[in-house]
Amino acid sequence: MNQPLPSHLPVIIIGGGQAGLSVSWYLCAAGIEHVVLERAEKFESWRNNRWDSFCLVTPNWQCRLPGWPYRGADPDGFMLKDEIVEYLDGFAASFNPPLREHVDVTRVAPHALGYLVETSIGSFTTDQVVIATGGYDTPIVPPFAADLDPSILQMHSRDYRRPSQLPEGGTLIVGTGQSGVQLMDDFHLEGRPVHLAVGPAPRSPRKYRGRDATDWLHEAGHYKITIDKHPDPVKALSQTNHYMSGRDGGKEIDLRCYALEGVRLYGSVSGGQGTRLEFLPDLERNLDDADRSYLGICRQIDAWIDAQGIDAPPAPPFQPLWRPETEISAIDLKAEGITSIIWAIGFRPDYGWLQVDCLDDRGRPQFHRGVTRAPGVYFIGLGWLNTWGSGRFLGIDEDSRYLAEQIVARQKAGLAA
Repeated sequence: MNQPLPSHLPVIIIGGGQAGLSVSWYLCAAGIEHVVLERAEKFESWRNNRWDSFCLVTPNWQCRLPGWPYRGADPDGFMLKDEIVEYLDGFAASFNPPLREHVDVTRVAPHALGYLVETSIGSFTTDQVVIATGGYDTPIVPPFAADLDPSILQMHSRDYRRPSQLPEGGTLIVGTGQSGVQLMDDFHLEGRPVHLAVGPAPRSPRKYRGRDATDWLHEAGHYKITIDKHPDPVKALSQTNHYMSGRDGGKEIDLRCYALEGVRLYGSVSGGQGTRLEFLPDLERNLDDADRSYLGICRQIDAWIDAQGIDAPPAPPFQPLWRPETEISAIDLKAEGITSIIWAIGFRPDYGWLQVDCLDDRGRPQFHRGVTRAPGVYFIGLGWLNTWGSGRFLGIDEDSRYLAEQIVARQKAGLAA
């Protein structure tokens, strides 16, 4: 049974996912007293908020948590959900972090002793706070969803587990980020009728010139580029992740191929009421933009291969395999046999509980490498905290080590004073 926490702790980490526990690993190694507060179970988003067929999109070798690199037999493969949870549980067991689960943090505010942290098990003060809650708090569903016919089942991607959850008939998946295209693939592989509203997400090659594209990009130093050195930081911070899949050993997602195999494609959803759903006339543009992104990555890899004089097989010439005959502006869901909609258009973070001057006027965290302008307040686990890998397994070790160094230095300076 957990002992009561002291009323004051040197460091409180909010969030018991891989990011928060990575900071904890370094603080444990440095002998800094702290606690990790998790509102559910550790690694909750991996354990309970993923669909059954979920797998990594990046290769297993990129799983490099502190002191716990991937040790399995398939470094170039893509772990399934249960394997990911097993890997993460092994990481936590490797150092036994000071973790308290099922503790909800309701408020963080400045205090004479540093910061006040109010929780479901009481209030505490702390010198420093690490916010490792991620950005997936509130599922995004458009306002007009409430005006659609209630006979059409609606679900957010966070609640999806398998096609059998949804009624017979067609399913419309809205969004082509990583989740949307993989859910579409789930239905398509089961032979279920599936429709896809295609947004502006970019796509990436999977295998290119004999290797996984992520291997080439890593070797070329692409993943070491920091956000302050990025040629287009605004685009990097705002762009949806490139879509591809780790399923069945890794495969490319070319939506044009799926269209040829019977998946119905539309442009971005723009509105709806009753059984009518409306779309922007941007399907062809979105497909073309995704291909431009794909080809841009190919050119980066080609340039690296040429510069290094690497003997790699040539790439076949690129040719779009399908184009829409027309832009569909609206459909009647019932007439098309669509009985369900899955919204896969992302999440919004919720920092309503964070009453500290470290957010911009839109409520977004402001920091440099996770260090905010509020003394002793840090963020970890967000995309482009420092590099492309910051929001992924690849970059968490580097980010957490850097933050731990700042925390330790500040703690020692405070103790010395």
